[in-house]
Amino acid sequence: MQSRNDFKRFPMLDGMEILYAQRHRLDFPDHTHDTFNIALILDQTFSVKLPGKVLHAPVGTLCITNPYEVHATPCEQILGNTFTTFYVAPDVLKSMNAGEAVFFDEKVIYDEWLFSQFLSLSHEALHTASHYESSILKCLALLVKKYANPVRFRSSELRLFREFLDEHSLQSFSLVDTAKKFGMDSFKFLRLFKQETGLTPNRYVLQKRIEAAKGLLLHADNLLEVAVLTGFYDVPHLTREFKKLVGVAPGVYRNS
Repeated sequence: MQSRNDFKRFPMLDGMEILYAQRHRLDFPDHTHDTFNIALILDQTFSVKLPGKVLHAPVGTLCITNPYEVHATPCEQILGNTFTTFYVAPDVLKSMNAGEAVFFDEKVIYDEWLFSQFLSLSHEALHTASHYESSILKCLALLVKKYANPVRFRSSELRLFREFLDEHSLQSFSLVDTAKKFGMDSFKFLRLFKQETGLTPNRYVLQKRIEAAKGLLLHADNLLEVAVLTGFYDVPHLTREFKKLVGVAPGVYRNS
């Protein structure tokens, strides 16, 4: 049976997004988000690879990754993984912690009541109940109060390499040519860039292109135009890479 994923966006909560993944079998490669990812594990143990360790989240748990944490998610290849992920902007949780940023050291959380509340809210989101925003805010506030560390999460600062690629990531990228601009060979550039970001330059550029495509899809109907503007060869290339990182095809994301 084929896997089925759905995506839903919300104008509330700084544009919160929810991914509904059913029997998802496609691995998510190394990547980061600028949001907190709060996943509800619904079927099969969910695995997350972080630098130096692998986490296993059983059914009925919450699995959280922090903004800008490099991680990968290998999925169960035969039965697939079923989960729902809330993507929540850092400022939303920051507002619940007296204006201070939060960080979750505990990334696999077993809390039966919180899980059931988030699960109920994930179902309500499909119908956008009128009281939805206040309800999700209450759940997030409790999550922060019980499990988040009241300390500032220090992600990597935007340094020269990242600033350069942010400016050029939609253009044709060459590791060799980019390294030459910094007066070094490609191997040294790759090593230093990965030390700074946790990602290879190619993976970082691809992720920036996908983020740009997400923004364009909110207003564009022509997928080929979106593909070309964001540095992909064609629609199949955009679709393949988009689905790897976002979990759904561009058309599904656009229509959500």
